[in-house]
Amino acid sequence: MERARRDDPRVNRYLAAARRAGLNPDGEEESLPYERLVFFSDAVFAISITLLALDLKVPDIPGNLAAAELPGRLLDLAPSFFSYVLSFLVIGQYWMAHHGLFRYIRRWDRRLLTLNLLLLLSITFLPFPTAVVGRYGNTRPAVLLYAVSVATTGLLLTLVWLYAAWGGRLVVPGLDAAFVRFHAIRLLAAPAIFLLSIGVAFVNLSLAEWCWVLIVVPTIALNRLPLGRAAAPAPTIRASRPAARAAVRRR
Repeated sequence: MERARRDDPRVNRYLAAARRAGLNPDGEEESLPYERLVFFSDAVFAISITLLALDLKVPDIPGNLAAAELPGRLLDLAPSFFSYVLSFLVIGQYWMAHHGLFRYIRRWDRRLLTLNLLLLLSITFLPFPTAVVGRYGNTRPAVLLYAVSVATTGLLLTLVWLYAAWGGRLVVPGLDAAFVRFHAIRLLAAPAIFLLSIGVAFVNLSLAEWCWVLIVVPTIALNRLPLGRAAAPAPTIRASRPAARAAVRRR
């Protein structure tokens, strides 16, 4: 009986449609591991962005001197506040980009998992160079460490996208090459700025640090391009069994 059911062409079409929708027609939905990948990534981003604040220490001042010394001690923390806000924006922008990409990535394989883990490794490392540049931002090694760390993170995020989207390997159907290239260029904008600041750091450290503020400019500019506003194929993270059955009926 089971074998006869499997030999039915309509049943086979349903099974094929279900598998294309990311389901396991013989058991549980296979979307759970995919969702765990996304949720785990979100958790790592959230923890990393929270750890940034741990380097902000309240000045230890005797109570009778607080009114006089507190303003100056807070000003001394300005580099730490700058690095904190900057890294918060950097990690936040990378999280938004990661979230946006995984609206179009609907399947996964071991290589994608490995690339994503390398990306998360880089994300979790960012609080360290943030603390270093906040404390020793007037030194070239600190500036270079921060720039290389942020640039590496952006390059890994770009690699995740290119691996998943190249040839439609792991993404929703219908993403054309222009759409894939546009988002790759968009992802490369941030690491390009930080790589550029490495060269600037050998000339002027303060100018190199101010270059980092430009990270928001490419995102705004690229979003204004026609392709940046163009509607992409409807992103789908998971599909339901009724949707798979409806796809078979339409055939």
